[in-house]
Amino acid sequence: MVGKLVVVAGLMFGFGYAMVPMYKHICAALGINVLSLAEQQTPGALANRKANTQVDLTRTVTIEFDANARGPWDFKPEVRHVDVHPGQITTVMYEFRNVQNRTMAAQAVPSYAPKQATAHFNKLECFCFNEYTLKPGETRRWPVTFVIDPRLPKDVQTITLSYTFFEVGGKVPPAPGGRS
Repeated sequence: MVGKLVVVAGLMFGFGYAMVPMYKHICAALGINVLSLAEQQTPGALANRKANTQVDLTRTVTIEFDANARGPWDFKPEVRHVDVHPGQITTVMYEFRNVQNRTMAAQAVPSYAPKQATAHFNKLECFCFNEYTLKPGETRRWPVTFVIDPRLPKDVQTITLSYTFFEVGGKVPPAPGGRS
């Protein structure tokens, strides 16, 4: 019985060890796992890489950026608008400065106009995904990386991305000198 268990354990180990090359061959044959294929290319081959065919170069959509702060701090986008092609990956930076004399915790909440654009505005990276703690006088810059889905209705030519920055209560001590 012990011999059979040792053989089964050895076969399981061998199968697990063989999965890595099998996975690589299957992915190469099916054309998936694109990141590992790009990593295998030589540095000069990146210049010869084909353009992203998912970008709709026949259309341009204006993305307007708005920032609202619910509290005594400065919050603004570095640019007020950009023109993008649907399918094009774009990054815009926002700046936040805590002008209070105390540490604060805050988070941004996004909204979109027109409403039908919401399903077609895909954020890949956004400061609104996290809550942040900032010390008095601290300034931070945060990126918003997004792509507009090419299936965005043709009549939508302008999208407004608006953020409202709220303080998250109970996360940091109250302001000094606030006795009750």
